[in-house]
Amino acid sequence: MSSSLVTQKVNGQEQAYLTVDTQGGTETISRHIYGHFSEHLGHCIYGGYWVGYDSEIPNTNGIRNDVVKALREIKIPNLRWPGGCFADEYHWMDGIGDPATRPKMVNTHWGGVTEDNSFGTHEYMELCEQLGTEPVICGNVGSGTVKEMSQWVEYLNFDGISPMADLRRVNGRDNAWGVKFWDVGNENWGCGGNMTADFYADQFRRYATFCRNYGDSRLFKIAGGANSEDYSWTETLMKKVPYNLMNGISLHYYTTDWRAKGPATGFGEDRYFDILKRCLHIKEVIDRHMEIMDQYDPQKRVALAFDEWGTWYDVEPGTNPGFLFQQNSMRDALVAALTLNYLNARCERVRMANIAQTINVLQALIFTDGEKMLLTPTYHIYNMYKVHQDATLLPQTLEGPEYVMGSDSLPAISASASMDQSGVIHLSLVNIDPKQAVHMELELKGKEKGKVSGQLLTSEQMDSHNTFSDPEEVVPVGFDGATFKKGKIDLTIPARSVVVLEVD
Repeated sequence: MSSSLVTQKVNGQEQAYLTVDTQGGTETISRHIYGHFSEHLGHCIYGGYWVGYDSEIPNTNGIRNDVVKALREIKIPNLRWPGGCFADEYHWMDGIGDPATRPKMVNTHWGGVTEDNSFGTHEYMELCEQLGTEPVICGNVGSGTVKEMSQWVEYLNFDGISPMADLRRVNGRDNAWGVKFWDVGNENWGCGGNMTADFYADQFRRYATFCRNYGDSRLFKIAGGANSEDYSWTETLMKKVPYNLMNGISLHYYTTDWRAKGPATGFGEDRYFDILKRCLHIKEVIDRHMEIMDQYDPQKRVALAFDEWGTWYDVEPGTNPGFLFQQNSMRDALVAALTLNYLNARCERVRMANIAQTINVLQALIFTDGEKMLLTPTYHIYNMYKVHQDATLLPQTLEGPEYVMGSDSLPAISASASMDQSGVIHLSLVNIDPKQAVHMELELKGKEKGKVSGQLLTSEQMDSHNTFSDPEEVVPVGFDGATFKKGKIDLTIPARSVVVLEVD
């Protein structure tokens, strides 16, 4: 995948060229790249998913029906829980048994509010079953013990006679769930213990050793990886941890200016450009981590799990600063589309990713307010892009114009192409230029004819967003602007837009 400056214009429009080899795909885009992350933070769990058994809001076993329906629509493949920073102060046994007798705790990371533990292991597993998704559990390394995590695995995965399996049965669940994905700690370089890479590597080896396989359940153990550009952390783990103990390494990268995060709406083009530039920097960061992993693991046995990513702005005025609630605009939709296009391209090593966070926190897909629920522009990207899940990545060559801002510039066009199991081709195309449409000539090598249809997500302004009073300000619409003749597709991609084409 490449992009370079193209000066030619057609009818006054910038010109882009995309060539896709429809017969050359060898890698599969794991559906787990389209995963999600939900922490005990703000109104993500409480008021987001969980309203309780006695709520007048329509629910099934305390879990909101509207949220479940919306997430099933986008085929949510996995859900990471309970954190985040919260995971390394969470003791799972406080969240089982009779909710009325569960001990309360202070959520010291997020707002200093009281956590009553009414949403715990059984409630989370019920949520995953309703969603039809894979659980990803983040264990407590920061303030927990090896025994505590080992017992959690046993509680969830062992079907025989044992103290933890018997306790699970006492709490109403006979059969084990068989949870595959386990994060061994979270951000252990920071909120998860302020550890050095060497110390954490040794801790991971201990914890991973006692996270046992039971029956047919084979754990996928993910080591707590680096913060953004801390390449030495990744190298230390690759040096010190044998691959038979470690199935994946996580990476966290937030698209923000930590010195001045700025507002989620009401921004100028300079802030629009800055955020998209920081988003595109993901390419350099992930590629460097992958290079290090390749040095020690050329067979790519260890996956890269990009399990916290997304935009991070100032909280909305009047909201609790510790709840991290921010609006979600067309700019965020473009960040999501650019990121997912890139993660698709690196699917040979990136085999899981989790946007932060699903409901009411950071780059949320869903907002709730009492009985009301709305879908954000980022949600619509996931709905449009679900066609890439478990599809074959198709090789591509891209040349396109630059989006210029002052003395700086960014590639205006991003693209990803895949073929699903029935042979249907999907192309996701992004134009980040907020003012200029781009004309594209798209060649499908190996496919001479077919029917093309599509969807378009765009907006009136850079910061257009959905609200409870206007929940459809930014929604996908049908796109009929593409023509397909003799193996070539001709279309114009509007300014600040995402187009997803289907060719069958």
